[in-house]
Amino acid sequence: MASIDRRPGGKWRAQVRREGHVLSKTFVMKADADAWVRETESRIDKGEDPVRRQTTANTTFGELVDQHIDDLRTYGKQLRRSKDAALARLKRELGKDPVGNLTRERLVEYGRKRRDEGAGPATLAIDFSFIGTVLTHASAMHGANVDTESVRLARTALVRMGAIGPSRERDRRPTADELERLFAAFDGNARNTMPMTVIAKFAIATAMRLDEIVRIEWQHLDPRSRTILVEDRKDPRRKDGNNQRVPLLAVTGYDAFEILEEQRKRRGGNRGRCFPYNGRSVGTNFRRTCQDIGIEDLHFHDLRHEGTSRLFEAGLTIEQVPLVTGHKDWKMLKRYTQLRPENLHALLSKRG
Repeated sequence: MASIDRRPGGKWRAQVRREGHVLSKTFVMKADADAWVRETESRIDKGEDPVRRQTTANTTFGELVDQHIDDLRTYGKQLRRSKDAALARLKRELGKDPVGNLTRERLVEYGRKRRDEGAGPATLAIDFSFIGTVLTHASAMHGANVDTESVRLARTALVRMGAIGPSRERDRRPTADELERLFAAFDGNARNTMPMTVIAKFAIATAMRLDEIVRIEWQHLDPRSRTILVEDRKDPRRKDGNNQRVPLLAVTGYDAFEILEEQRKRRGGNRGRCFPYNGRSVGTNFRRTCQDIGIEDLHFHDLRHEGTSRLFEAGLTIEQVPLVTGHKDWKMLKRYTQLRPENLHALLSKRG
């Protein structure tokens, strides 16, 4: 049984239910949906794998990326934001290359180019992991004749060059002077349509990631308990459902709850996202402002480090800090914590 329905956005969704198979795919043109239904039903009737496609040396890597994504959706697997972004980047960089041209030399060239553009060792390691995933998937699921050995050799070469490796642990925290200069620059820019100072202070107050800040919603704020629900927090061990109710504290020098209340008054509403801005635009604004006022090597994500460190300096314990930051163990938490020796006196006096 097959059905083809028009979606609200104008695209056509085709679905095939036949002999235990349940497959679906979305198309721009109805004619393409009709052709896919006929081909899929024919493959099932012949006892063939209904999602298998013919792959040749002229098949491009971009086609294999699309095939990988289609298969994930066909089998009901959600594509995470980080993987989606990585695959989109790989498709832009290598998408036009025929798979037969993805030799060790070509992949090493790609790795060097990414390194020269500023990609760190951990980022490049992720790139090569996904390249291998796409090629291995094409071979395992569709019998494609692809060269996965070249990926392994290229990765080995790039590891020895130092282009691929573990992430470098940062210990960068903004100074009080740098924060004052940043806030003054944000507030003094008449063309700035985003409340960058508010967002930056909220990042320090909550130690949230930027993508979490721009996703939280008013409906998840509980004023009585002064908490807010953060949905799908990042966790390498669990891909979905990492929802956490986070306390909005006032121990880092900024009151997270009061910042949200001010933001509510500023926006004049109780629906939608608390900070309805594009995360990439916020990050770009932060980076450009740092460059304009001469602050070197400071990333927006360093505000999460700053917030985490301030929580410890305020006297919170190892058990309490993850209730705010979402970290799952001390090893992960330690990477985001850079305590200042001069602050230990104040911390010990509070305990005494």
